[in-house]
Amino acid sequence: MAVTMKQIAEVCHVSRGTVDRVLNNRGKVKPEIDLLVRETAKQMGYRPNTAGKALAARKKNYTIGVLLISEGNEFFFQVEEGILQAAEEIADFGIRVLIKHMKGYDIERQIALIQEMKEEVQFLVLHAINDERIQQAISELKENNIAVATLNSDLEESERLFYVGGNFIKSGETAAGMMGLIMGGQAQILIATGSIKSLGHNQRVHGFGSLCKKKYPGLLIRDIIETNDDDNKAYQETKKVLEQQKEISAIYIAAAGAAGVCQAVSDSCRVEQIAVIASDDTKTTREWMKKGLIKAIICQRPWMQGYQAIFTAMEYLVKDKKPQCEYIMPNDILIPENLP
Repeated sequence: MAVTMKQIAEVCHVSRGTVDRVLNNRGKVKPEIDLLVRETAKQMGYRPNTAGKALAARKKNYTIGVLLISEGNEFFFQVEEGILQAAEEIADFGIRVLIKHMKGYDIERQIALIQEMKEEVQFLVLHAINDERIQQAISELKENNIAVATLNSDLEESERLFYVGGNFIKSGETAAGMMGLIMGGQAQILIATGSIKSLGHNQRVHGFGSLCKKKYPGLLIRDIIETNDDDNKAYQETKKVLEQQKEISAIYIAAAGAAGVCQAVSDSCRVEQIAVIASDDTKTTREWMKKGLIKAIICQRPWMQGYQAIFTAMEYLVKDKKPQCEYIMPNDILIPENLP
């Protein structure tokens, strides 16, 4: 027979309401009572009534919204695969997952989509632009009892519930470490970032530059371009720099736009003279690695990001489970020798 909250309350000599608050993370309970209830529940083999919660969730018709800055960015193919896998697994709870996409870092467009989605979602997973107006939009959602999680790029000062993504400072530092090893500590570097409106992109650039100064002073950053995660813009901006600065011997791609950057290097006939470190394991970065231009790829497990965000949102809505503040993916290194 399943252990009930009433039985736990009797053993602990507390009310059933206290047990409910502890096990469902609702309300404040004295630390010693919290510990007693949790330990007792564990010893007695208590299991939450998932079937009951699933039935209750179906009656509420929850919708988890997802807003991604993903149009033209193949990195998000794998993120969305993870989202869809989680959506399939939580279908028994009657939860619908609504996905919307946008292109580029248009703040007004993101705000408009957030306003549009708030009419039909109870939770929003947001690939956030780093701007005070987006922070305000998140605060307004919270006031309307709509929780928000940031995905892939955080808004640290916002009222988001949790963040799922990479450690971008460490990603930049890892890229600088690989660059130092590959180039023997000496290079004239172009950085191709996505947008200064992305906290993650800024953190990668900061991490890269900081480690260069600290450990590899011979790695000199000569220029930084913004690609806006667009291959055409990446091509034009890279081509311009390579024509003007013949001394460039290495490129760090800190965001999307790898196809454009690499094609510009190829068209300049300097594939043998320029080493590239790229971000994110995609079809494009793998192709250019096989061609010998990209020497290393710093990866961040996109499938798991999408899956973790949706599954954690479900647990919050259905099980009242308080999530961690952050779910950080490790930085993996892909080189030609371990390319699958």
